[in-house]
Amino acid sequence: MKKSILSLGMMLVIAFAVNAQESTVPSINPNAPKFKFDSEVMDYGTIEHNANGVREFKFKNVGKEPLIITNAVGSCGCTTPEWPKEPIKPGESSVIKVKYATDRVGAFEKTVTLTSNADTPSKVIKIKGVVKPDPAPPVAAPAPGTNQQPTAQPAQPMAPVNPTPAPGKTVSPK
Repeated sequence: MKKSILSLGMMLVIAFAVNAQESTVPSINPNAPKFKFDSEVMDYGTIEHNANGVREFKFKNVGKEPLIITNAVGSCGCTTPEWPKEPIKPGESSVIKVKYATDRVGAFEKTVTLTSNADTPSKVIKIKGVVKPDPAPPVAAPAPGTNQQPTAQPAQPMAPVNPTPAPGKTVSPK
């Protein structure tokens, strides 16, 4: 009797364990909104220091339900996205503006992560480019009417204030 209760208990435990291992795959909404970008990478190319850093990513909702973007986050503080707050209806287009702080000289590659109700809830778009340094300051022009470049005057040696004689010598006033 004990063996049959124990066997029944073991079968129940195994049945629960097997049932717990089944994974539930979330159902995919075939009507879900969907991003279609003209380009997911925006290449600024080579731009001047402190140039206009605003660019626009154009996209279209090719899904069957309204697309709602709930958040957009730049990969660092130098990248600021601005996204549409109103739903984008199926078939409609919109833009996401991204501003890069062009006061930072050198090559850059940044991302903006979009959170939405699209079939892919998290979407990453990228920006890249190079910000040129400021040009070198101009060299001083020659003085008017001369063909010479201004030059610095050499320092004049300073006379000793209070000379001390060497041992056994005397200093005579001049």
